[in-house]
Amino acid sequence: MSDLEKNRPLSPHLQVYKWQLSSLLSITHRLTSIINIAAISLICLWIISLYLGENYYKYFQILSSSMVGKFILIGFTWSFCYHLLNGLRHLSWDFGYGYEIKIANFSGLLVVIVSFLLTTALWFFI
Repeated sequence: MSDLEKNRPLSPHLQVYKWQLSSLLSITHRLTSIINIAAISLICLWIISLYLGENYYKYFQILSSSMVGKFILIGFTWSFCYHLLNGLRHLSWDFGYGYEIKIANFSGLLVVIVSFLLTTALWFFI
């Protein structure tokens, strides 16, 4: 290594920055989009199992009635709710509202809380 390479400043990375609510919500929004793709794929497989007949549909019923299956379905429901609400939050930003730090943090917390409440309501009342 030359002296020039040794004295060159390194770009800051995740270890340098402190975690903030906005960064956590942004990462969660991206992860929920990936989870939603998996959920939509599962819905497509469910529809295909309906088409293929009763025997194939029974496999889906067994999976969805198990504890693991219910956990996955509830997780998919929360993922859809979170992604929808956070998308609406981003839409308000596109119109120029909610950029202030306090409002952005409040709306982020509100998205998380309401997504859990909406998921609970969907599973208990529907």
